[in-house]
Amino acid sequence: MATKKPKWVVEKEQAKKAASNETVWLFGLHAVRDALENPAREKLRLIVTPNALAKIETSVAAAGIEPEMADPRRFSAPLDPSSVHQGAALEVRPLDWGDVASVCLGDGQAAPRLLLLDRVTDPHNVGAILRSAEVFGARAVIAPRHHAAPETGALAKTASGALERQPYLRVRNLADAIIELQGMGYLVLGLDGEAEETLDAALSGVRDRAVALVLGAEGPGLRQRTRECCDKLVRISASGAFGSLNVSNAAAVALYASREP
Repeated sequence: MATKKPKWVVEKEQAKKAASNETVWLFGLHAVRDALENPAREKLRLIVTPNALAKIETSVAAAGIEPEMADPRRFSAPLDPSSVHQGAALEVRPLDWGDVASVCLGDGQAAPRLLLLDRVTDPHNVGAILRSAEVFGARAVIAPRHHAAPETGALAKTASGALERQPYLRVRNLADAIIELQGMGYLVLGLDGEAEETLDAALSGVRDRAVALVLGAEGPGLRQRTRECCDKLVRISASGAFGSLNVSNAAAVALYASREP
């Protein structure tokens, strides 16, 4: 007689199966073109208008996918009506970048920089953060699987291609990821507008270390458990009491400010 599997095992297997069947519709010329050109991206279905195809036909041919032609007045891809698709939509499977250790271990050439996002749920913010992470050379952007922006068409369009090149890791528990990074030698700094120490001061004399910058949702900020796990809480130096930066702007400024001299 077969032994009945525990409930948690069944739920884990169901979640894994659901994830393997999950697909995402990317839209917009830049997002679709860069996904077509990414060999790591599993591409399932491409819907384009004749005008859009003319603009990305080289990428379509390189990907070896047969496009489905659509009338621009009756675009058939299952997108939100407000999506600015520019006549191109591509169904794909989410990217698998691997685990934290394999992506975030240093390569011996430069002190890596990471961004960790605590409950940043707006896909436009995360897309903009991915663009900044790519521009300033971050090793990865890490966010929890729940209560964070998933890989979506809106995120990909805002990222303007960075989603295909910039690792975006989704972890079960952000606090556990922080502890794992600390074990790998990372200095973990939580961004908090009320912190006494500035980011510049916290990095004085240690810019050659691997650094992970943790940013929270606008308004609530970092959760208590996240704050407790960080090595230090720091703020971005500012001129005057002007309020706070949008989280995507704060991520860009913090990454730039944390670079090695």
